[in-house]
Amino acid sequence: MAQFDRQSANIRTDATAQIDEGLRAHMLRVYNYMGIGLTITGLVAYFFSQWAISSPAVFEAVYVSPLKWVVMLSPFAFVLALSFGINKMSFATAQMVFWAFATVMGISLSSIFFIYTGTSIARVFFITAATFGTMSLYGYTTKRDLTAMGSFLMMGLIGIIIAMVVNIFLQSSALAFGISVLGVLIFVGLTAYDTQKIKEIYDELDGSEVAGKKAIMGALTLYLDFINLFLMLLRLFGNRN
Repeated sequence: MAQFDRQSANIRTDATAQIDEGLRAHMLRVYNYMGIGLTITGLVAYFFSQWAISSPAVFEAVYVSPLKWVVMLSPFAFVLALSFGINKMSFATAQMVFWAFATVMGISLSSIFFIYTGTSIARVFFITAATFGTMSLYGYTTKRDLTAMGSFLMMGLIGIIIAMVVNIFLQSSALAFGISVLGVLIFVGLTAYDTQKIKEIYDELDGSEVAGKKAIMGALTLYLDFINLFLMLLRLFGNRN
């Protein structure tokens, strides 16, 4: 009987080890996709801004003409396409849409190089990376259920989106400051919540296609947390040109 119990314990231990190893590989895949996406966005943003500096026609079209609204809103279309259409896509198509999204987001964010100094952009980026990394690690390792906190943060996110739309018309610097402070707190919390959620939906029985799509969606979620946290911190600590 004791021999049987030891064998059962060994089987459970081996199964747990395999699940943990698979989870670590999955999370690494998520972070790799996210990191590559951020790299694409950063490079596109920088080189596109330099192109706009050297070409008044490009600057006029992208940042001044009505086309600027297309540039600003097009990343949202890619997010919707992935969020609602990924089940109908192949993994390869989902990958291509994600890379295209990162590229379009880079064009959309290129204007920050005209608004803020390069030094402050780099400084805020590293602050964001350190903050994001800390909170993502917390979300991965904590035993606390963050579901309730996530629901509260999502309501807060809806609130600041409404406030940002209102402030387009009010142009209140005090309201903009408050939105940025609340935005930092919300996206710091969402980073931990989303990391835990990505961890929980992992299933070692998923096929390669499903696992790949989960990794893409996880990367997209964390990418958006990082970018929004970065922009909120940049509004607070960035030095304007």
